[in-house]
Amino acid sequence: MRLTMLLGAMLLAGAAEAREPIFDPRAHREFAGSPSEVLVLGTPHLSGLPESFKPESLGPVLDKLAAWKPNIITIESLSGPECEMLQRYKAQYDDTFDTYCWKTDPAEHATGLTLVAATAEAQRLLAQWPLAPTFAQRRHLAAVFVAAGDRASALVQWLRLPVPERHEGDGLDATLVTILRKAETGRNESYALAAVLAARLGLERVFPADDHSADATVIAFGKPYEATMGRIWAAAGANRLAAQKIEEAKLGSPAATLGYYRYQNRSDVPTEAFVGDFGAALKDRTPELYGRYYVGWWETRNLRMVANIRATFAAHPGARVLAVVGASHKGYFEAYLNMMHDVRLVDAGAVLR
Repeated sequence: MRLTMLLGAMLLAGAAEAREPIFDPRAHREFAGSPSEVLVLGTPHLSGLPESFKPESLGPVLDKLAAWKPNIITIESLSGPECEMLQRYKAQYDDTFDTYCWKTDPAEHATGLTLVAATAEAQRLLAQWPLAPTFAQRRHLAAVFVAAGDRASALVQWLRLPVPERHEGDGLDATLVTILRKAETGRNESYALAAVLAARLGLERVFPADDHSADATVIAFGKPYEATMGRIWAAAGANRLAAQKIEEAKLGSPAATLGYYRYQNRSDVPTEAFVGDFGAALKDRTPELYGRYYVGWWETRNLRMVANIRATFAAHPGARVLAVVGASHKGYFEAYLNMMHDVRLVDAGAVLR
């Protein structure tokens, strides 16, 4: 019996030694054509910056990004279809819809299109979009985008209109015009940065890439989970938060805003974010291991967001993609994107220099 067990162990050891290395996509980067380039721009959430920050101070950042000439821009915003899912399954997602989405009822009233119908209509219109659309066509597409739950893309169409043509009509009623005018002046990176840049570059839309479908994995644990995470963040993230506050205090001019974006896109920022957040959570020793629940949620969310980004250029080999996302996502985005065969990462710090 002992001899049999020994022989079995030897055979297993030999099989392990003979096994091929684990498949690594990064080892297979021979492909036809040019690589697709992806620049992950870590951004603060503009709504959380001090009042000294003004959206118009983004000018130098926009200049740097425009010079790089992306032809696809993704944003940290939920798509209409995902919001529809969150609303339908509200019992599993608690207040996620209320926090990250908006109801499209006013746009449905103005256009006669449900969210599902508007999503399909936007795709249909873009598939046959003329090289020189009329102002009426742009107003109509803006209305359709609002009805589809994609306000940032609606803003792109609005901004591509001459100022005198930004008015009601062609599906835009007074309520939708108010929505677009509010977005036009809002402290939101999806609007003030991504949509403005897309319009400036002559693009027709941006692509929502956020994902909160993983929220159901942690919402069920309620206040004990929230209390644990609050304790972890307070203990581990204090130094990083203090450093950010120092940088935010410098805001107040276009040059300072460019400097802040350079700060957010330094090469050491992802590691700092990990140490002050996810790394600390992984090592937290509560009996339930809530910190690991959190990291599992975070990894799932980032994987799904990167999958959404990948889908935007899957049929566009050689695209130049700008992914605008909260700075804490940047390291995970780049790590996952770097696993893809024909993707070349672009250094945001170099572009902003």
